[in-house]
Amino acid sequence: MKKSMIFAAIAAPMALAACGSQEAQNVENAYDNQADIIDNQAANLEAAGENAADAVQANTANAADRLSNAADAVRAEGEAKADAIDASK
Repeated sequence: MKKSMIFAAIAAPMALAACGSQEAQNVENAYDNQADIIDNQAANLEAAGENAADAVQANTANAADRLSNAADAVRAEGEAKADAIDASK
């Protein structure tokens, strides 16, 4: 294709785009701004969900550690009592 035809093909849509009214551009900008606000809300919601999930996971891990420690204490107490029985014989 000749360079002049390529230039014409590129320039025509650009010229048509330049013909848009300022009012139309303002409306489009307003909607773009609103969409950006919604996108930010979605990102904030996702971050809040991730933070909540992390907190739940940390709390669950802590609770599981406490239960495991309690189980270890019960085992140790049982072993101590068994040793005391054996020692008394």
